[in-house]
Amino acid sequence: MSSPAVQPESSAPDTTRSMPTSQPVLLRALRWGFAVTGVLVAAFAVIGWLVSESPGLWGGIIGAGLGGLFLLMTVGSIAFANRFVERDFYITAFFGIVLGSWVFKFILFILAVVLLRDREWLDTRVMFFGVIASVFASLALDVIIIVRSRIPVVQSP
Repeated sequence: MSSPAVQPESSAPDTTRSMPTSQPVLLRALRWGFAVTGVLVAAFAVIGWLVSESPGLWGGIIGAGLGGLFLLMTVGSIAFANRFVERDFYITAFFGIVLGSWVFKFILFILAVVLLRDREWLDTRVMFFGVIASVFASLALDVIIIVRSRIPVVQSP
């Protein structure tokens, strides 16, 4: 009679990390956010050039680029903070990273306003509309991604 085959046990530690179920949605928002920001930068560069040539070009590029950067930093900071989900300090790290990115964006915004104010090579009106357009585009994109997402929900008994 033959003995049953014994499967060797794996001594390798389990290196798979559990991520929140929202992580794929956040990564999708980042990918689409980069694409939409690129399209807006190109569109506002053309619009800015048509409105006021070189100053409008720079205003469109900087406005749409800054708006996209600020909005992508929030999603990116949340996606990055989720890497600490299995650590004891996850909540502290999550809020520290997300709030830290908000403070950084606020400081960057103030610096941009102070440094770019009254520059003759920059059309600030085109820059303003570029920022506003990127905010609306990001909001619309976030709504579309969230509505189409399939996040599992566990119901309590």
